[in-house]
Amino acid sequence: MSQSHPAVLTRTESDPGGVAVRIRKLTKHFGAGDQRVQALAGINLDIHAGQMSLIVGPSGCGKTTLLSVIAGILDADEGEVSIFGSDITRMSDRLKTRFRARNIGFVFQQYNLLPALTAAENAAIPLVIAGWSKVPAVRRATEVLTSIGMGEKVKSLPSQLSGGQMQRVAIARALTHDPKLLVCDEPTAALDHETGLTVMELLRESAVKPDRAVVIVTHDNRVFQFGDRIAHMDDGVCVQVEDRNAGAAA
Repeated sequence: MSQSHPAVLTRTESDPGGVAVRIRKLTKHFGAGDQRVQALAGINLDIHAGQMSLIVGPSGCGKTTLLSVIAGILDADEGEVSIFGSDITRMSDRLKTRFRARNIGFVFQQYNLLPALTAAENAAIPLVIAGWSKVPAVRRATEVLTSIGMGEKVKSLPSQLSGGQMQRVAIARALTHDPKLLVCDEPTAALDHETGLTVMELLRESAVKPDRAVVIVTHDNRVFQFGDRIAHMDDGVCVQVEDRNAGAAA
């Protein structure tokens, strides 16, 4: 029997405030021949623990592709993506799937809630996938929902929730298994301004921890104020990293 990858079976110890995600010379293409398009052209980027990092830029610049490679949803053509010391670009598909399930939480523009499940049952899905039985999984999900102001809605179906409430359930779902990396793709795009700000505040309060990294792809400049670091992309490259804490570009 082959040995399991240690990065999957044990929680990696992070350096609070240190580099959580290390990206080097990352390239990605789509298509072939005359239809071959370069989406990422040698990206170098560090994402720090204890911070909320934003990836911004015009439509088609490669930011969602970059997020998908960081999250292990897409494979890179070349380069390195190391998450808390584990290089996911060198993992087999099976190990990468297990690593994602254990270490990465996802929040998307489309809430992707199952309509027949309650808020607590939806939020419990990552735990059930990880092998938890339903009762303790729903109990844990209820705790997380309560902590983000959704305690009165744990038994509600998605059809009974507002857009902001559904996004809160999606955030709870991303946090129930206590991931080390939270990735968010346009989490405020479907929300009005006030609700979008509330969701960003919630992400900062509940997800930004010394041993956790949060990375958000957004084109919504209304939420740029929440970023500790902002990576500006254009044509598949990272053209600038703005360090808000230092007050200067890095």
